[in-house]
Amino acid sequence: MFKRIGIILEMIKFPHTVFALPFAFTGAILAADGLPGWDKILWITLAMVGARSGAMGMNRLLDAEIDARNPRTKDRAIPAGLLTKAQVGIFSAISFALLVYASYRLNPLCLKLSPVAIFVVTFYSLTKRFTCAAHLVLGLALAIAPIGAWIAIRGTLDMPALVLGGAVLAWVAGFDIFYALQDMEFDRREGLHSIPSYLGVGGSLWAARFLHVLTVSGLLYIARPLGLNLVYMAGVAVVCGMLLYEHMLLRNGDLTKLDAAFFNMNGYISLTVLVFTAAAVMI
Repeated sequence: MFKRIGIILEMIKFPHTVFALPFAFTGAILAADGLPGWDKILWITLAMVGARSGAMGMNRLLDAEIDARNPRTKDRAIPAGLLTKAQVGIFSAISFALLVYASYRLNPLCLKLSPVAIFVVTFYSLTKRFTCAAHLVLGLALAIAPIGAWIAIRGTLDMPALVLGGAVLAWVAGFDIFYALQDMEFDRREGLHSIPSYLGVGGSLWAARFLHVLTVSGLLYIARPLGLNLVYMAGVAVVCGMLLYEHMLLRNGDLTKLDAAFFNMNGYISLTVLVFTAAAVMI
């Protein structure tokens, strides 16, 4: 049983929850204008874990045949026979049930919107079959984190939350374009849609640059309406520097440094936004 749990956690890349969870906490802190109650933090965390785990499970389930044909992904749990589709489907259903229950414990609006969140995070896995905007849909799936956390605290949907969500959308879509460079040739052979399969390496890097400019712009925009101080602005400057470094690592399409750009830097970026936002609000 423990071995199977380990396989499931590896399948959903559980440590990568660090990409979205800090932005959920950022949205909660901004909505509360301080530290939210521990009960809110608990249910927001469980909602995020449920949403992301269910989404990753559905991604692996819906893409199982594609993964089996891709040399990069053929060793994933389902193609390798380590888990069955039924097992992954049950895991995803339990994860989404956790999301719905956590939403119920937060407030009525969160509960009403939980099916929308489930639809978006599941629908993403199908989009590369018909549109290169799949990267944007993935961004929308993670943008739900700060927006949902804002709603969890205030019970309303307000413009600063939407702008913060837009910044997250652009950030995720940009680094997902980087990640998709690995499968550019495979996507072309299989008739799958992605920015790299359409624009090649050079065009994809420019698309990611544009999206990350939007990310920084969104983070700067919310400072004034929320009364965020210079501590927050310093954090945005640090994020800008890390994004620049990320783009420098891949400036010539050198995918040997992709792990550093994709996993390390993006984890640092989300944590940096949380830490500096929390410090600005507390100060």
